[in-house]
Amino acid sequence: MKSNFEDLSRRVIRSSIDWSGDGLALDRYLAGRFTYRSLDEWRQRISDGEIVVNGATVAPDLTLKLHDLVEYFPGNLPEPEADLTYTVAWEDEYLLAVNKSGNLCTHPAGPFFKHTLWHLLSSRYGHIYIVNRLDRETSGLLLVAKSPEIAAKLSRPKTPYRKEYLALVNGRFDQPIRAKGFLTPDTASPVRKKRKFVTELPADRTGMESADTELLPEKIFEIGRSLVRAIPHTGRLHQIRATLFSLGFPLLGDKLYGVDDSIYLKLRSGAVTDADRDKLVLPRQALHSYCLSFIHPVTGESIKVAAPLPADFGVGFP
Repeated sequence: MKSNFEDLSRRVIRSSIDWSGDGLALDRYLAGRFTYRSLDEWRQRISDGEIVVNGATVAPDLTLKLHDLVEYFPGNLPEPEADLTYTVAWEDEYLLAVNKSGNLCTHPAGPFFKHTLWHLLSSRYGHIYIVNRLDRETSGLLLVAKSPEIAAKLSRPKTPYRKEYLALVNGRFDQPIRAKGFLTPDTASPVRKKRKFVTELPADRTGMESADTELLPEKIFEIGRSLVRAIPHTGRLHQIRATLFSLGFPLLGDKLYGVDDSIYLKLRSGAVTDADRDKLVLPRQALHSYCLSFIHPVTGESIKVAAPLPADFGVGFP
């Protein structure tokens, strides 16, 4: 869920339903996505009026539709541990480029509120506007505006803005690939939200989005792993992870797009074994946002910021 707040001590959590929640009952959607409460607990929260859909209180079995707005008004929730480490890699009076850890949510979501980059930066700078988000387990650079006007300028279509990532993958990645195609639901997976990359236009276009990723070999290791540079030319959910997985190069540490997606389900139920952890190699997905390039929306200057590989990547190297 995505959050909008004025008060750093409390929150309102908002989520717009995408294709993965379309057609699900509200209670089952919440229990499946936010596993820190059981199905019965979510039903009770809905009945107590803590959760509304499109501004109205509803029954727990309401069927959700695409783009429905779900709002949750929680009390104080226990927050899981997180690595609250971040550094400011570049700053001026308008913008920040921030390098975050690989165990830190960008925005408040699920049980995370104060243990988020948004909260850390808001406590330090006041109102901030994160231009590009990263998954909790993706480390590295993202851009933060100090005003809504600057954020809006950077969010316009065709704004000159380039992101580059480094990914540590299983397999010998020795040739550059320009992966142009489509992301669609992976119906072969037991995980509803998992996606796959295909090059041919699928017959069923439900949940389909075009995707374009440039993939370049950086280094190959004798143990059957590779370091890959990924340059997304579109900005889709799970784009790099799903594309590399579908091409046969799953990321180390990735519970959903790694070597075994059943680990994702085990993680949510607390049943991950030592053998599963050995399969993952790393405790988090090996994806790092290492370079941002953009034209400054005020000065017109070309800005390029880089962040070195984090120390935890070294666990995956020989």
